[in-house]
Amino acid sequence: MIAFRCFIFPGACFALLVGGIGWWIERKLTARFQYRVGPPWYQNFIDVMKLFLKEMIVPRNASRILFILSPLVSFASSLIFTIMVTQSYFFQTSFLGDVIVMFYLLLIPSLFVIFGGFASSNPLALAGATRETKLLLAYEFVFVISLLIVIIKSGGSLMIADFARSQIENGEILRSASGWIGLVLAFFYLQAKLGIVPFDIPEAEQEIMAGPMIEYSGPLLGFYRLSKLFLYFSVPLFIISLFWHGRTHFFIFKYVILILLVSVVKNINPRLRIKDALGFFWFFLFPLGIVGIILALKGF
Repeated sequence: MIAFRCFIFPGACFALLVGGIGWWIERKLTARFQYRVGPPWYQNFIDVMKLFLKEMIVPRNASRILFILSPLVSFASSLIFTIMVTQSYFFQTSFLGDVIVMFYLLLIPSLFVIFGGFASSNPLALAGATRETKLLLAYEFVFVISLLIVIIKSGGSLMIADFARSQIENGEILRSASGWIGLVLAFFYLQAKLGIVPFDIPEAEQEIMAGPMIEYSGPLLGFYRLSKLFLYFSVPLFIISLFWHGRTHFFIFKYVILILLVSVVKNINPRLRIKDALGFFWFFLFPLGIVGIILALKGF
């Protein structure tokens, strides 16, 4: 029964399906914004399947072990994070400090995208990995501020089940001023974490092609794509758990709203330069987060 819950429903397989459809919704809306038809709903799954049928090529000058290990670790971390989030949201399965564990698990995929880029020994991959490193230092710190707001509003607990219990008893955190600020921070974190315009700077196709992933192909690139499919579901669900937890059967409605907002932001903004992205996170969102923490401490 536990294995079914973790890997079938509402676990990894379910997350993979919903994440792929969520990514399709974002791609389909982008196509409509650009007066195109867009891909069919199963396109993301077909693309990943084709990668696992292709040849795996390791560059001659690459650091072979790190090059191969990076997508595998990224995939494993995304999978574990997804299982933890689904179990905590649907069954309130939790343990002391699990929100910190989830934060670190969510950090690992981005780190190993960076490691994979550096291991490639390709100048464009190095440029993309350097950009991802700089962006990571900005959006992860802002997300920590967002988490602090939730922890304060939940009485200092570090258990995600307590966040859910607090919102069931006292109302959703989103209903407070500090909760709205925290959600804004988390939303832009989501946009940057998934590498969506205007924060697709590390993989800028028109500039550095695929950035850190330029040398990846076949199953190794497939593991990176699977990681992204998982995160397309689990990161929005994590944010919903933190700020908008309520009746679990409404989660699809909330998830689709987040994906729609992500798509709108993507299609009304150009890609930012790395300097402008860092300025946005450090000099706009960070001070806004400090205001949110003060409001949370005051009970607002």
